Amino acid sequence: MTNPTEFTDRELGIMGVLWRNGSGTVAEVREALDWDVGYTTVLKLLQILEEKGAVRHEAEGRAYRYIPVTDADDAGSLALRRLLDTVFGGSAELALARLVSEAPPSQAELARMRALLDELSDDEGEEDEGS
Repeated sequence: MTNPTEFTDRELGIMGVLWRNGSGTVAEVREALDWDVGYTTVLKLLQILEEKGAVRHEAEGRAYRYIPVTDADDAGSLALRRLLDTVFGGSAELALARLVSEAPPSQAELARMRALLDELSDDEGEEDEGS
């Protein structure tokens, strides 16, 4: 795993395509994006991502195939921390409340969330006993 990188919205969109597909040429990435953008813009963004160390490329015929180097989980953790700090004032409670109101979880997801929260609660109790 590499160090997580901060991405602009457009860079994150490109990284999302690469994470989902495993790799992509400029044309493949451009086609998979959900916003209208020119070939040279996608190429430039991929070059910037390569300079940041987030992707690497391999020659494939006359094209380059771009492969993500930065792990999606690492980048997601950094992005979530940034969002939590800037939008929700560091409050996990406010972020969770917004998340479940915007994207209501299924019963299975709720059960997994409860289990995670219970586990965190148990871990905190153990730390308090050790103090």
